[in-house]
Amino acid sequence: MIRTGRTQELIIHRRTNEGLILGNDDTAEVLLPTPECPANATDRSAVRVFVYRDREDRLVATTRPPKVQAGEFAQLRVSLVTDDGAYMSWGLQPDLFVPYREQKKSLEEGRWYVVRVAVSEQNDHLYGSTRIDNFLSNAQLTVKQGEEVALVVFGKSELGLSVIVNNAHQGLVHTSDIFKPVSIGDRIPGYVKQVRDDNKLDITLQPIGYRQFNDVNMALLAKRLRSSNGFLPLNDKSSAEAIYAEFGISKKAFKKALGALYKERKVRIEEDGIAWVE
Repeated sequence: MIRTGRTQELIIHRRTNEGLILGNDDTAEVLLPTPECPANATDRSAVRVFVYRDREDRLVATTRPPKVQAGEFAQLRVSLVTDDGAYMSWGLQPDLFVPYREQKKSLEEGRWYVVRVAVSEQNDHLYGSTRIDNFLSNAQLTVKQGEEVALVVFGKSELGLSVIVNNAHQGLVHTSDIFKPVSIGDRIPGYVKQVRDDNKLDITLQPIGYRQFNDVNMALLAKRLRSSNGFLPLNDKSSAEAIYAEFGISKKAFKKALGALYKERKVRIEEDGIAWVE
């Protein structure tokens, strides 16, 4: 079937004055308007398109990808607020509609919000929602400890960052595990640090265990090779911010790697930094 709100490959069925008629093995068809038709398109060839409803409420296809698809989360800007709801810029026209009932708090024109795009079961229309919690569930987890996951940051608190995990679950990056600037709406990789008894997910922004240890060692060695005099002006007394600015890792990970290199007698720890001694 043709999926509203999703990018998909459809077959060219025939040509009309308005454009190409696309479909698949089902009876449903959709129009790809002439201005967007590929120059080398031939009958029965496949075209990758996004399907949505245009200003005239017609189901149409476009070769222009939107900023977000149905079932996904993204940070979008409010372009207009009306008596019915808000409209958000998402790369296509018309703008994405967010009805008032789907707003966790009233949206303001010009501001950015994390939204989830969904398809209405009543009329097949796409709409946005800022009620993020309604679309996340940890009842049946599809991730496990140590696994790399895709994150979207959607909230901040004293505890840390609230994140969407793999478009399905909710997780928390504790403040103690944040060592780089992160903003709401950022898409970043992460790792499942712990799965709690109640299925709550603790997430970290850096690899766990041996992978992290090995990566840090490699970073230090690479830094030494790039250094003209085999000296790094950092040691285990340096600030976490200075360490992260230089290596992109936490102070804890840095100290582990430094200790390993020291035990192998590859470095000498001095008052003002680290010297390579091989």
